[in-house]
Amino acid sequence: MSPFRMPAEWEPHTATWLGWPHNASDWPGKFAPVPWVFGEMVRKIVPGETARIIVESPAHEAKARRVLSRAGVDLSRVEFFRFPTDRGWTRDSGPVFVVRERPVPEAVVAAFRFNAWAKYPDWKKDAKVPVRAAKALGLRLIRPEAGGREVVLEGGAIDVNGRGTLIATEECLLDPKVQARNPGMAKEELEGVFREYLGAPNVIWLGKGIAGDDTHGHVDDLCRFVGPGTVVLCRERNARDANHRPLEENLERLSGALLEDGSRLEVVPLPMPAPLHMDGVRLPASYANFYVCNGAVLVPTFNDPNDRVALGILAERFPGRAVAGIHAVDLVWGLGAVHCLTQQQPAVGPSRKEEGP
Repeated sequence: MSPFRMPAEWEPHTATWLGWPHNASDWPGKFAPVPWVFGEMVRKIVPGETARIIVESPAHEAKARRVLSRAGVDLSRVEFFRFPTDRGWTRDSGPVFVVRERPVPEAVVAAFRFNAWAKYPDWKKDAKVPVRAAKALGLRLIRPEAGGREVVLEGGAIDVNGRGTLIATEECLLDPKVQARNPGMAKEELEGVFREYLGAPNVIWLGKGIAGDDTHGHVDDLCRFVGPGTVVLCRERNARDANHRPLEENLERLSGALLEDGSRLEVVPLPMPAPLHMDGVRLPASYANFYVCNGAVLVPTFNDPNDRVALGILAERFPGRAVAGIHAVDLVWGLGAVHCLTQQQPAVGPSRKEEGP
């Protein structure tokens, strides 16, 4: 049995990490509103936990402080870390936190290798963020490997229930040609990594991700755990839409999926917003890119009739948290949304919630 465990997102956090936006090329022509979206996210996070924000420099920090102050954020609940970064998608390039509960409970940084989704050249600064975070916090750091080489993995490529089950897509992690993260690595080797470093011996493999996804199939745009035995899965009812068939095929896979204890998985349908385009580009707009923090669930919204439906479904699954819509029409032009920009740092010790959301 692995000494490490990646807690479910709804388990207690010490903090949420975010990288304050600075690379305008992520949102070409629409960068101006993005810091204000961050301000709203942080405003919803800090009543329940600390926000730890990565900034480039004292001047960058000063800009962030001004926005946060004007947005009504309690700055006593915000900590700034000056790490150089290429971009700011903290879910993927930031520290992945796991816990080791024996002999003494501790949080540990699992420093998976980051290579900008096996697609972009600007990643060398981002790749150092987990090491810098571990050093700043005084936490132990481990470097997951398989077959003698470091493993490439982004946080958005996986989702866990904290009990031993992990979901991921074959398109993202097993495609040998397109954005191949770990060329030549067999499925069984990757499953061994999940077992050894994340405490997840039971892996549910889905097929493809959604249209417009720049990551080539991140699972956090289509299927998420909302309880130890329950997932929400995006459904596209329009049979002519590019997302219809892949999502229906993923539903078929989940219909036969088993949890770590051999029980059946409950699948709750989550709607998709109408297709969203910018400059002729299909954007990965999805309600599944929500983030669960201690006091709230932050859900991307798109000025769409299904916004209300999605918020209602998630409110039913997280009755103890305020479910808040975060306007993401501008945000998703960066080809990511709320979950992509956040990373939870779990609390350790006896406060762990065993009962789920």
